[in-house]
Amino acid sequence: MMSFNLILPELNEYITCMGGENNKGLIIFLFSVSALISRPFSGKLSDTIGRKKVMYIGIIISVLALLVYPLANVVTYFLTLRFLHGFGAGFLPTGATAMVTDVLPENKRGVGMGVWGVFISLGFGTGQIIASTIRAEIGLNGLFFVAAGFAVFAAILISFVKETLPNPVKFKWSLLKVNWQDVFEPTVIPPAIVMFLSVSSSGIIFVLTQDMATYFGIDNKGWFFGFYVLSTIVVRLFSGKLSDTIGRRKTLIFGMSIALISIILLAFSTEWIQFTVAAIVFGIATGITSPTLFAWTADLSPSHRRGVGAGTLFIALEIGIMLGSASTMLTYDNSLASIPLVFSVGVVLMLLNISYLFWHLFYRESKT
Repeated sequence: MMSFNLILPELNEYITCMGGENNKGLIIFLFSVSALISRPFSGKLSDTIGRKKVMYIGIIISVLALLVYPLANVVTYFLTLRFLHGFGAGFLPTGATAMVTDVLPENKRGVGMGVWGVFISLGFGTGQIIASTIRAEIGLNGLFFVAAGFAVFAAILISFVKETLPNPVKFKWSLLKVNWQDVFEPTVIPPAIVMFLSVSSSGIIFVLTQDMATYFGIDNKGWFFGFYVLSTIVVRLFSGKLSDTIGRRKTLIFGMSIALISIILLAFSTEWIQFTVAAIVFGIATGITSPTLFAWTADLSPSHRRGVGAGTLFIALEIGIMLGSASTMLTYDNSLASIPLVFSVGVVLMLLNISYLFWHLFYRESKT
């Protein structure tokens, strides 16, 4: 996660220096498109050749992309590379999440996913926080090389992890042929819908928070995610048990309501204190909702299709991020004045999300 996120805070400025400031939304959008394309393949391969091999594929793609970034000094080349880099994100988390699901006891999935989420958030936030410092010390090219180094180190660590898929098979090219069953696991559609509607706001945040930090006179472009990760880690350590106790849907309604508040706070921030408070509230919301969504998916996934189940959830994640980041190209004019309009999209989608959860909770309970 550090490898994927270390470069992100500096990419808006990078593409602006190339003359592509109107294409900032494509930095996240194209990355998500390729990750989305790869999910059916990574999910199927995770359930056939093994979790570890799928993780290695993701790391190899990421390392190669990061080493080539310094050569991409034209907008078209840079965006093409962002697209290719996204395939790495399509493989690594799918295999890893399926592996985590394999080892978690059923009655402790909420807690387990909370711990898993702590390290995802720690890598995500730490990468964002230290990015500007590393660039100031060794330059942008050095930042790309450091990110590649983190990915290589992850590969070394994976070599010490035991494969959890029983009887993995050898790779065959025929395994790359996917059908509809390899794309979606029908049983996990409810958490996938919730994931899609919630992360659309994240897609907007990924695009805008670096610029917002600049508007508020903050030198560190990863400021928002620094405070986000601090709050989300603390919450994740304690909130995992909540969904194991009161249920996944009730926990999600609570968490998504907090997320709605954070988006409204962010939309109307006019200085750095409000911006920081919004980051903390968003972290609290994510700390509650993210492990709950993964636990709910694990509950619903058949044991022999956990890779596809995880892939389905990540497909929803990528589509949501794509929608959110793409919406900024229609609503954001590179000014602080346009921020409320941009985040209005996130507010509407979050209201739909909460409404869907209420409907699902009462509809399902009325049928049982």
